[in-house]
Formats: sequence, C-alpha cells, structure tokens
Amino acid sequence: MNVPPVEYVLVSEERELAFLEECFTRSGLEEENAKLMSRLLTNSEMRGVRSHGIGWASGYCQQLKEGRLNNRPEPKVVHENVTTVVLDGDGSLGYIPMMQATDLAIGKAKEAGIGMGLVRHIGHYGAAGHYTRVCLDAGCIGFSVQGFRHDGDAGKRDEKPPVAFTGAPPMSFSIPSGEEPGIVLDMVAHAVSGYRGEGYEDLPERIPAAFFKSMGLVAISTLMGGALTGFTLPEGDAMEERWPGARMGGMVLVIDVGSAMPAEVFGAEVDRYIKGIRETYEPMPGYDQSLLPGAIEEQVAKRHRREGIRFGEREQEAARKLSEYLDVPLPWE
Repeated sequence: MNVPPVEYVLVSEERELAFLEECFTRSGLEEENAKLMSRLLTNSEMRGVRSHGIGWASGYCQQLKEGRLNNRPEPKVVHENVTTVVLDGDGSLGYIPMMQATDLAIGKAKEAGIGMGLVRHIGHYGAAGHYTRVCLDAGCIGFSVQGFRHDGDAGKRDEKPPVAFTGAPPMSFSIPSGEEPGIVLDMVAHAVSGYRGEGYEDLPERIPAAFFKSMGLVAISTLMGGALTGFTLPEGDAMEERWPGARMGGMVLVIDVGSAMPAEVFGAEVDRYIKGIRETYEPMPGYDQSLLPGAIEEQVAKRHRREGIRFGEREQEAARKLSEYLDVPLPWE
C-alpha cells in the first residue's frame, strides 16, 4: 500500500499544507485544528506513508460537514492522577484530542517516569505513529493504539467470518536513539493486513502462528485503545447517537528514558543496535539496505523536502474529490 508511485506529479509541502488547511476550514474546523489536521496528514505524505495521508481527508471533511463528527469540539479532561489523564473528545476527529493527550502524558512521564493519555468518544485518529513520534521527539519511548466500539462482534450472518481476520486497529511503538534515526514501528495490529495477493485466504492454514499472534495483537490494541478509555460507560451510547462517526477511543503510553537510566547511554546502545542490523545483516529480498522501521520514512522525507511530494493517482484522485466537494483549487495547479 505504501509503495512509491511510478507516475506522479510533484506537490510541495507548503502547497499540500495550504490545500488541506483550506479544506478543513471549509468543513467547519477552527483555524488551529485545521492547521493541525493539515500538518499531520502532510507529515504522512512527506514520509511516504500513503495509506494515511490525503486519501483520508475527503471522508473526514464529509463527516465534519454532515455532522457525523463534531467540527467545533471542546475536548476536556474527565479524570486525572499522577500518571494518567483521560479526555472526552466531544465527538471530534481523533487527531485533535489525541495530540492533547500525548502532550499531557509526556508531561506526566517527565515527572513520574511513566505517563498515559486516554481519549474516548472520537473518530479515526489516523496513523498511531503520529503520537509515538511526538514521544520520540521528547526523548521518550512511546506506544499508541486505537480501539473501536462494537469491534469483535461480527453480527448475525449466514456464515461466520474466519477468526483469523478479526480486525486491523492501528498500533505504534517508538524508541529514541542517539545519532541514528529513532525506531518507529507504525502498523496495524494484524501482521498480514497489507497483503491481498494470490492465496491470501489460504494463509491461515499455511502460517497459522502468524495469525494466532495477530489475533492477540488485535485484541490487545482494541481493548487498550478502546475499553480502557471508558467509551463503553453509560454516556457512550448517547455520544455515539449524537456523533455517529465518534465510536472510537485512543491510548498513548509514554516512558521517559531518563527516569530509568542516562538517556545518552540508552541512545548509544540503540545506535549500536541499529548500526549492527544495517551493517552485518543481509537485506530483505528485493531491498538493498537492512533498515529498521522508521529509517525508510526518514529517507523519503528528505527526498520529498528536496524535490516535492510524489502524488500518485491515488493522491491526485483524493485531491480532486476534495477540490470538487469544497471548491478549493488543486495544489499542483
């Protein structure tokens, strides 16, 4: 899904930011929130994470304009202690209160060593890596997942769906380094979700261990990023009825490295590990480098800053939909 496009038009970072900000503003978001949304989606494009960039924006804008999501939310803290803060997202897109929760959790981690931010009653929060990268920049280890209300219930069907494919909630870990780019594992919890090739339906019989592990990862992500947020408390039903697009929760867990050991000592060991993998292991088939998660995104971001973001047909079509829906000029014209 995140393979670079072969044919594309180049769009500068500034043009995409301005285009998306105008789209979100016309969808009713306040200026500060529109800037945040445009920044985060453009960040995904900059890193080559095509699965979580502009392609989501038309759906978001439609939900905001049609009232499925709250375009003027007022997230608020509903519970707090030394290590934990819980926010009610007030029916908003998940990005907005999750960034608030991440900042608050980092502050708690700096004080107590560990901090956790939870948000309930929100819509999609995008790539979990948005939040763990903020942890990374603060010198912290980060972990983030999102959960969905009613997930795990396949409903009444003529035939039960296979349990091997229970869902695909977002999950991310980040590990800060010293001189090397930090490690950022940004994925969906189902380990084979990106594969839809020939024989896909037969994979559970061929590699059952991968699917048992994936089922566990999905369950953990769904419950830590959902049930733990409190979105099933009594008011949850009313919130879902008021904001049908806000059936989700989100969690970020932050560990301050410096609370356990000198950060520079930890960073030096992370650097040693990254270099060891890169220099002493053969690359994966079809690749010319042995890189850990996060390194490829760093390389792509450098290219996109220098040359412009590569908008393939998928990105161009998403931009056209937004342009037609909201009457905003295309970012490459």
